[in-house]
Parts: sequence; C-alpha cells; structure tokens
Amino acid sequence: MHILVTNDDGVTAPGLLALAQAMRQFGKVSVVAPDHDWSGGGHVKTLNRPLRVRRVKLGDGSEALTSDGAPSDCVALALMGLLKEKVDLVVSGVNTAANLGHDVTYSGTVTAVMEGIIWGVPGVALSLDGRSTSSFELDYSLAVRVAADVVRTVLANDLPQGTFLNVNIPHVPAEEFKGIRLTRQGLRVYRDRLDKRTDPRGNDYYWIGGDRPTGVPHEGTDVGAIFAGFASVTPLALDLTAFHAMPLLEEWLWNGSADATDDLLAITTALPIAEGALH
Repeated sequence: MHILVTNDDGVTAPGLLALAQAMRQFGKVSVVAPDHDWSGGGHVKTLNRPLRVRRVKLGDGSEALTSDGAPSDCVALALMGLLKEKVDLVVSGVNTAANLGHDVTYSGTVTAVMEGIIWGVPGVALSLDGRSTSSFELDYSLAVRVAADVVRTVLANDLPQGTFLNVNIPHVPAEEFKGIRLTRQGLRVYRDRLDKRTDPRGNDYYWIGGDRPTGVPHEGTDVGAIFAGFASVTPLALDLTAFHAMPLLEEWLWNGSADATDDLLAITTALPIAEGALH
C-alpha cells in the first residue's frame, strides 16, 4: 500500500505530520504538500508558470517534498510522475478547521482529494473542527485516531469508482467523542464581509473577511454530526449534475417547440466564426 499524504495548511503544519505518522501503519507514505498555506484556494491547476519542488524534513526527521503549487497541484505532480511508485490512496489533512457543506468547493484539503479522483485514485479528506486560531494549539490525537479508523475501513472495503470521503472530526476530549456517523452534506452559513481600503497612492483594494461560518445542524448532515459530537463521513463525487432538476428542465424549450429550435439554429449558423476557433 502506497499512500500519498498532502494538505492545504502547508508542509510545516502539525496536522500534516500527525497524519503522515498515523498512515505509516498501513504501508509506505509519501508526503507532497504545498510550501505555504493554501486555505480556501479551491481546486487549482497551475498552467501559466512552472512548478518548483524541493525536498524538506518534517518534524520527526522524515523526508517530504514541497511545491509552490496548490494542494491539487501537489497531487497532480505526484500522480503524473513526480513519485515513481504507483499511489493507491490520497489522504489529505488534517485541516485546522472543519470543511462542511459548501466548504468543499473552497477547501484545498478536499480539492486535493478531488484531483486524485480525476487520476483514478481514491481518497480521504480529513478536517478538525478546531476553535483555536493557531494550528499548533490543537490536539490532533482524536483526529488521527479517526483518520486511521476510516482509512482502515476504506482499505478493507473498496470505495465505489469515483467516490471519495470528506471526514470532519469534532475538537473535543476523547471521553466526549460520540463516534462516527455516515452523513450527507449540510448547509453552511457564511457571514463574509467586504472591507474596502485605500492604499497610499489612492487606489482602492479589498479584503474579504467576516465572522467564522456556522451551519444548520440538520439531522443526518455533516453539520449536525459535528454539533452533536460525532465525526462525519460524507461520500462525495465530482459529478455535480442536478438530477432532481432534470425532469423540470426536460419540459423547457429544447424539449418542445421545433420552430424555436429552428430559429436558434438559424441564429447560431449566422454568427461569424473566428479563424482557428474550430481547431
């Protein structure tokens, strides 16, 4: 078993080291992680500049690779040939804040695992619902215990093709931990604010800030599980098709008027096509 460990908090983050150490019980572990914090970076593919990679030592003396690319870049680099040995599983984290509900589209922790899915490698994203502002003040012991339990279960039972797991762990003492629940995505509530400022040359610039997001703790959701003291395991896939909307959309214009379809075809046929647009 060859496990790729990455994160979005950067290669020096204590959650990365804790996770890498926990994964070694399952086989060989390779670490490829960004050289700085990419929190909120989302799913990135860097195409307009070269990516740099260098070797570093983790806190326990073990070797890792770090890149100036995003977490998803790190996974792509590893799977495209940076690592010579085939990777069997991508494990990302442990993030210092929960990634619940819509967070998954922003999260570098989660989108690193999404990149693995694109390359046909299953994965697990792990996030700790920390309330501290410093990752070095968090206790990762429960998080890595849950991580080991989840990965052990994944290895014993193959994930369906194209499926990955988003795992969130409450930051509570071990004696208050309720266990693990299988959940669906919940509803995240954001309280972002735009802070407009002016630089010394009179030009406007902006900070996106605001209060920490909360969520609606509905039963059966990742938000609800965390609020109740459980770790949530949410199966996700890259297929974002809104299947529930398909019956309604089938009744729209393209399923009805032939005249309207002919009119649309005439308009598009008349549009000028730039030279080389079809190549």
